[in-house]
Amino acid sequence: MLIKILSNRDGSVINVALLILMLLTLLGITFANLSSTDLKITANERTQSLSFYAAEAARAYVEGNPDLYGSTNVAVGQGVSFPDKDDPAAIQALGAKQSFSGTVVYQGARAAGRGRIPPSAHGLFKEHEYVMTCDGKGPPGTNAQTQVQAGFYRAGF
Repeated sequence: MLIKILSNRDGSVINVALLILMLLTLLGITFANLSSTDLKITANERTQSLSFYAAEAARAYVEGNPDLYGSTNVAVGQGVSFPDKDDPAAIQALGAKQSFSGTVVYQGARAAGRGRIPPSAHGLFKEHEYVMTCDGKGPPGTNAQTQVQAGFYRAGF
């Protein structure tokens, strides 16, 4: 009788099928977790990109507003806030998902370097050095922030 029970293979197919089903279920759960993690990474990268592009928009804003780096901003170490000179906490919205703010700080002046102005103007002009700090923010609630600093010169008297 013992030999008959050992040689009986009835029901072994269901055991193998359950084992394969269990392995496929584990693989499915693993792939679902990987997909979820990839979606989170992609969303985070997108919000960081939005904040970076907002900071780059702030750089373009400074370029388009010469009053931020003109003759009214020539006190060494003093800065002018933008987008509102009177309110350093003000921000410029770029739609619902981006905003920026920043400062332009005057660093000082020096004689203009060769090749930067026409030779006939040497000794007449100075290079005024500025540093702009541009803060870009991503969508609200994400804490995505990027800061871009850039130095630039303005030729003047």
